[in-house]
Amino acid sequence: MLEDTSLRMTRQRRVILEELRAVTSHPTADEMYEMVRRRLPKVSLGTVYRNLEILAESGVVLKIDVGGTKKRFDGNVAVHHHLRCVACGRVDDVELDPGVDLEALAAARTDYDILRHRLEFVGVCPACKAKEG
Repeated sequence: MLEDTSLRMTRQRRVILEELRAVTSHPTADEMYEMVRRRLPKVSLGTVYRNLEILAESGVVLKIDVGGTKKRFDGNVAVHHHLRCVACGRVDDVELDPGVDLEALAAARTDYDILRHRLEFVGVCPACKAKEG
């Protein structure tokens, strides 16, 4: 359900959130626009962009912002890590149990109050690898 109860849940916002949580593909805002248009044909691209940003700022969704690529969005806000293909930009989840509390370790070694962390692996996805082979 909605994590931030102070966020007003408009119809457009609700549909965007439902569509994002229904996929694991980490879509871009443009891809989200195409998905949402199936349910809300009159929605504008600007509305989708704006609402994705609002949902990300409120912590309801994750914004995956990696240098040089389009922002992608994730409806899964639980702690998890990502794999990114350097060839096509595809982003996938990777579930890891590192056996180490990285946030506690970072806090112990610095004067920072650690809020969260982000770990990204970079490589070549199976589809791009097959094209090369």
